Amino acid sequence: MARRGAAALALALGLLAVALARVGAQGAALQAPDYYVQETWSREPYYARPEPEPEPFSPPLPAGTGNGEREPRPPESRPPKTATKPKKAPKRERLAPEAPPPGKNSSRKGVRTKSSEKAASDDHSVPVARDEVREGCPPLGLETLKITDFQLHASTSKRYGLGAHRGRLNIQAGINENDFYDGAWCAGRNDLHQWIEVDARRLTKFTGVITQGRNSLWLSDWVTSYKVMVSNDSHTWVTVKNGSGDMIFEGNSEKEIPVLNELPVPMVARYIRINPRSWFDNGSICMRMEILGCPLPDPNNYYHRRNEMTTTDDLDFKHHNYKEMRQLMKVVNEMCPNITRIYNIGKSHQGLKLYAVEISDHPGEHEVGEPEFHYMAGAHGNEVLGRELMLLLLQFLCQEYLAGNPRIVHLVEETRIHILPSLNPDGYEKAYEGGSELGGWSLGRWTHDGIDINNNFPDLNTLLWEAEDRQNLPRKVPNHYIAIPEWFLSENATVAVETRAVIAWMEKIPFVLGGNLQGGELVVAYPYDMVRSLWKTQEHSPTPDDHVFRWLAYSYASTHRLMTDARRRVCHTEDFQKEDGTVNGASWHTVAGSLNDFSYLHTNCFELSIYVGCDKYPHESELPEEWENNRESLIVFMEQVHRGIKGMVRDAHGKGIPNAIISVEGVNHDIRTASDGDYWRLLNPGEYVVTAKAEGFTSSTKNCMVGYDMGATRCDFTLSKTNLARIREIMEKFGKQPVSLPARRLKLRGRKRRQRGGRANT
Repeated sequence: MARRGAAALALALGLLAVALARVGAQGAALQAPDYYVQETWSREPYYARPEPEPEPFSPPLPAGTGNGEREPRPPESRPPKTATKPKKAPKRERLAPEAPPPGKNSSRKGVRTKSSEKAASDDHSVPVARDEVREGCPPLGLETLKITDFQLHASTSKRYGLGAHRGRLNIQAGINENDFYDGAWCAGRNDLHQWIEVDARRLTKFTGVITQGRNSLWLSDWVTSYKVMVSNDSHTWVTVKNGSGDMIFEGNSEKEIPVLNELPVPMVARYIRINPRSWFDNGSICMRMEILGCPLPDPNNYYHRRNEMTTTDDLDFKHHNYKEMRQLMKVVNEMCPNITRIYNIGKSHQGLKLYAVEISDHPGEHEVGEPEFHYMAGAHGNEVLGRELMLLLLQFLCQEYLAGNPRIVHLVEETRIHILPSLNPDGYEKAYEGGSELGGWSLGRWTHDGIDINNNFPDLNTLLWEAEDRQNLPRKVPNHYIAIPEWFLSENATVAVETRAVIAWMEKIPFVLGGNLQGGELVVAYPYDMVRSLWKTQEHSPTPDDHVFRWLAYSYASTHRLMTDARRRVCHTEDFQKEDGTVNGASWHTVAGSLNDFSYLHTNCFELSIYVGCDKYPHESELPEEWENNRESLIVFMEQVHRGIKGMVRDAHGKGIPNAIISVEGVNHDIRTASDGDYWRLLNPGEYVVTAKAEGFTSSTKNCMVGYDMGATRCDFTLSKTNLARIREIMEKFGKQPVSLPARRLKLRGRKRRQRGGRANT
């Protein structure tokens, strides 16, 4: 018995010694106790070999930084992946059980290159399962700001605006590239000792690196090759190997197209460091980047569990190409046939139908007194988040209606909702081919014929403002329903077919409120989008309904999880916190011919641009969190269509009068009734003097009170025909032309004057 106990004790001591030796080989100073637990879960042979001595940086300095020539590129460099020649992504490859990233599958195209397969197979000292190399990991979140500024560090930087915190994939520089908001991390010196690193704050299986050059209008700075190193304590570093030597990854050949390099073998560590080895001849060490990695399970770390976003909604969280989008619409229609209808408003340049889904208790018909609302997304094809949010909203409304959610049931029964998820499907298909990380900032933004839909509408602002500025006006200039110029309607005009389809759609349906979802920022922009002073590029240019637009914008921003958070980091260069996550479009940057301005000046619709995320094309794993960020805002904004006044304008016989003008005293912008005589006028709470008038009818004025409770105030009008209109009707009934009374009076007055003049002469 004693012998057995001694043997057991010896075995335990032996296992302890082995464990201690293994821990020592993995890095001396692990930061948190739970990292020891995580390390045992990893199947990666990280630090399987003795740690090499830190490499002395003895190669000659690059040209322009001192004596000597640039370090030659090693022959083992492998070609990187770029957005210009993507490969198809494997179908739903599963990740290893020990490190599943959130989400269903990666949207990156061509996750693996032949050279990485060869490098992995040639390195006989690091045995890795073939399936394990194939798996793809999502981005850590440099672009989406999940990685905070405090997690980014660099050896040196030229100045604060070029610090490590600016080294994020697709980050955009300010117009002046000033000290605070520049377009990359740039090292303070051009030598081989420079580096930028990311602290993942937990053990992570790193699988790849994506790089760009500096975003700049005037400068050309990018890194052409680099090394990758990993560490558990930020002091002892291991360089990624290719066989027996350090692997040199091929970087960028220009500054905007992202380049993906995969590690030949996934590396498990907390820190990852990029060490530039060569750079553009006439430039500096500057780069933007994203790191691909799967965080290892961390059940003991309360900090990460508390900050992880989950959703209970059972929705299809994935990126949908055109065919998948149509299929999803069909599934929703089959689930909720009584409240949904699929239709198209036209075709794209490439012939793809622009599908919309109507959600209403009576789909296919306009119900008198029921307001019409629309969401549209994808005017810029590469701003994909809005498109996916629209598809998620379709599913959500259908599911919640079937479940009897009283809020959703009331919304569907009292509103006619139209959702157009993809206004520029041609551009989206280009962006989809590039993928969520390799598409860059502009791939797929424009239509197939190179037009930016968002700025492709007729400029009605100039027509209105020039007419208002003239002094010798024969009559008052209309402040609404401004006609589209003839040149815009000609076939030779540079107008996208998608733009014409939207215009026809908005002229056909009496929309009251609409939101067009865009990406690349977190803010709600309201009109005017064009400055009134021609010599300015930024100027606050409010509409007559500025108070209403501010409320509408704030209703979305204030219910978004991040837009009004004063602690959040700005996406690129603009801080919108001074207006609580909202901005007047013209005070941000002027745009002529915007959708928002056109909608306001040509139709009854109040349109706003909703920028739903810093990352235009987030990874699929980010979609559940982005849905949670925007879900409440999407619903609250739709509910605002029921704020203000509504009613009917009828004649004495009770028949609705179409195109009757509704004017609000003190607001120099009118609206018109729909074909049935019903109208909706968005207003903030308060008391208003409202006038209804129509050609051939006497006008009618009422005081209408708008309360704070949700629901528009009913304010109906009955108009009587004028005497002239009655006479005209009678004369037309008997086939005679009506007598113009004012003209007859003038003729009689002239005759009397002549008679008086004749008497005086005699």
